[in-house]
Amino acid sequence: MTEPRPLGVGMVGYSFMGAAHSHAWRTAPRFFDLPLAPQLTAVAGRNEEGVRAAAAKYGWDSVETDWRRLIERDDIDLIDICTPGNTHAEIAIAALEAGKHVLCEKPLANSVEEAEKMTTVARAAAERGVLSMCGFSYRRTPALALAKRMVDEGRLGDIRHVRAQYLQDWLSDADAPLTWRLDKSKSGSGSLGDIGAHSIDAAQWITGQTITGVSALMETFVKERPVGGDFVGLGGHGGSDGPKGPVTVDDAALFTARFSGKHDGGTGPVGIFEATRFALGRKNAMRLELNGTKGSLAFDFEDMNSLQFYDASLEPDAGFSKIMVTEPSHPYTGKWWPTGHGLGYEHGFTHQVVDLVNAIGAGEQPSPSFADALQVQKVLAAVEASAAAESRWQNVDKEH
Repeated sequence: MTEPRPLGVGMVGYSFMGAAHSHAWRTAPRFFDLPLAPQLTAVAGRNEEGVRAAAAKYGWDSVETDWRRLIERDDIDLIDICTPGNTHAEIAIAALEAGKHVLCEKPLANSVEEAEKMTTVARAAAERGVLSMCGFSYRRTPALALAKRMVDEGRLGDIRHVRAQYLQDWLSDADAPLTWRLDKSKSGSGSLGDIGAHSIDAAQWITGQTITGVSALMETFVKERPVGGDFVGLGGHGGSDGPKGPVTVDDAALFTARFSGKHDGGTGPVGIFEATRFALGRKNAMRLELNGTKGSLAFDFEDMNSLQFYDASLEPDAGFSKIMVTEPSHPYTGKWWPTGHGLGYEHGFTHQVVDLVNAIGAGEQPSPSFADALQVQKVLAAVEASAAAESRWQNVDKEH
């Protein structure tokens, strides 16, 4: 049996997402049969001490302190971008033009203009066999992938309502430190782009429909925060008596939405979206509920191994049933543990690697493409425009 040829990976960034991606690259070929063998070839970061420590901890073979060196190396075939949004466009465009495949974290960029440039370059690169994908990892949660399958099979009929929430609480403390995620020049937006983008992508992907217009409200509850302190996880504890800096992103974003409808001209569903990092007690409640003419589905990532399903063909008082998404017949789960042995947050990133490597091996466009991510970027921009205009209805430009 021929051994799969190596796929040299160069990763830019090594913090939260860098750790998750490292785990995925290392784990994927050990549980899934892949056409290429991912190699943790090099990781890049500006702080030499920090990047060397990360390489040793996560299993990377070498380090660079300039991401450009990754692109120049002949032993690297793919660039994995795990940096703040303000760097995505420059890195991705340079990598694609140099003939490197690209995996880019979400949201794709900090503006529609940047995302459009990245999409144009990605399309040209794909014609040369150089492929790219945006990392909306929640698509790879087995329960959400099962929801997608059930919608595609017509189990819900015509979708009427989309109800999406993404609730976290790590910024509830007004003295939590000022991090790059609270700086619009680096992150693009706050809860909207950081977590709301996941809800937008999941809703459009599962329904197979795009958001065409929104009416939005955004709020920043804490206008300034300590510039230093003890950093724990995404947040931490700052010194209330020390210097403070301005928070330039939203703490919460809420919007109503209309979807495109089916190709046959039918009316699309209406949606309601909420994203906040101030929901005390909610740690990572990425929730999605769909109501259709034949049934309903409900998901909450804080109970990520299950999916709630209401089948209207049964007796009305039957209520929702709970599907434990751990069976071999369910998406991805057959490669892991026996039935009933649940998966975790990190497995979504492993499945992302699996799908990406399979697509590269087959020479096929992986999903979500940069064009898919551009559509999400346009929704983010429409939400911001509506909120800035006293919630007036804002149409979402169609992808072109």
